[in-house]
Amino acid sequence: MRHRTVKRSKKTGLPPGSLIHIGNRYAEKSKITLIRYDATFYSEKHLEALAHLNNEENKKGITWINIDGLQDIKLFEDIGELFGLHPLVLEDILNTDQRPKMEDYGDYIYLVLKNFHGQENGNLLSDQISIILGKDFILSFTEKESDFFEPIKEKISKNKGRIRKEGADYLAHTIIDNIVDNYFIMLEGMEENMEHLEDALLNQTTPATLHAIHNFKRELIFLRKSLWPLREAISSLERLDSPLINKSTGIYFRDIFDHIIAVIDTVETFRDMISGMLDIYLSSISNKLNEVMKVLTIIATIFMPLTFLAGVYGMNFKFMPELEFHWGYYGVLGVMLAVALLMLIYFKKKKWL
Repeated sequence: MRHRTVKRSKKTGLPPGSLIHIGNRYAEKSKITLIRYDATFYSEKHLEALAHLNNEENKKGITWINIDGLQDIKLFEDIGELFGLHPLVLEDILNTDQRPKMEDYGDYIYLVLKNFHGQENGNLLSDQISIILGKDFILSFTEKESDFFEPIKEKISKNKGRIRKEGADYLAHTIIDNIVDNYFIMLEGMEENMEHLEDALLNQTTPATLHAIHNFKRELIFLRKSLWPLREAISSLERLDSPLINKSTGIYFRDIFDHIIAVIDTVETFRDMISGMLDIYLSSISNKLNEVMKVLTIIATIFMPLTFLAGVYGMNFKFMPELEFHWGYYGVLGVMLAVALLMLIYFKKKKWL
């Protein structure tokens, strides 16, 4: 493992108070995992402090240092000095609101990715994963401890595939590929939720359904805002002319790029479906309102002539000839009933009922 020799200084070079402000919010220590391997051996150990790396400096093979948790600010200062990381890189690692990106610093490549891992109460769960790719080492930083890297560790320890025969760039590819594969798993869950939402929409339109549609739409927008920058980052990484990435590894990054395009296409399809479901909801509400208005209009139309007849014979003129008829009251009621029946028959014939 090659480290840059950097003289330790009292200042980190970061903007004043940036790390101190963050450090005051946490008291726990970050978890450091050191993995070393090549084609013939594999070792994994947990370090209590970064100083224990001094015994690893002159050893051959690929070194992977994974840090779970962003609580130990002193640790990040030491990492920055040990590996010669730019202060802005350290600041970006600690700021978990970064958009996916790729930056080439010559001696190392810095990558930021969003790892989506399911939903909770209708909201997407995501963590930021930062990766630093060096000549023969990888530094990875996660927001909290998880088992996300376990499949990769198992692949390395059991010598599955070609990862033990390749360099650090292939390990970076494997990490990114696992993140993108998680997108497909997440999209499958979203598709199931969308099917349930569509069934609920067709059965009954309620305010809760509209709320669920808007939540889904908001999550898709958030996902899209994370995927498009990732697409550009992987595209830049694929075209990057750097000694840190072997030409034979470039095709694997191109495969990741194709997967991201497929994920983006699926998200765009979901967005169209959600927009269609929103149109269906609004149309259904409008149709229900139209049905109510049609019933009310028919009732009002039927009662218009009946109200006219009642109004005519409700006038208090003394010499109205029909007032003296013995069967006049029943006759007027019969006329009203006949008018109502004729209008109902007419509406039925016009298919207004």
